[in-house]
Amino acid sequence: AGPGRAQVFSTVVDTFLDKLLAAGSYQRFANCYRCLYDLQPQLTRSIYDQFISQLQSSIQEEIQEIKNEGNLEGLFNSLDKIVEEAKDREEPRW
Repeated sequence: AGPGRAQVFSTVVDTFLDKLLAAGSYQRFANCYRCLYDLQPQLTRSIYDQFISQLQSSIQEEIQEIKNEGNLEGLFNSLDKIVEEAKDREEPRW
């Protein structure tokens, strides 16, 4: 048997977070705040590092709260039910 859905969910979230942080590179950040970067590149780097750290922590905390609620399997089952009920529909179930 393969990994459970909770483990797959965890892997997907971790991969998403890695790709999100990679997409938000320092170079992109510096380009958005070019005036600040031109005046104080060290300060710009410090702000970026703090922002990325806070973003990563916040996302990880939110995901951990969901996991700690212990209802992931119930949520997955609810999603399965929605998908099953929507199989014959043309419009979205939600």
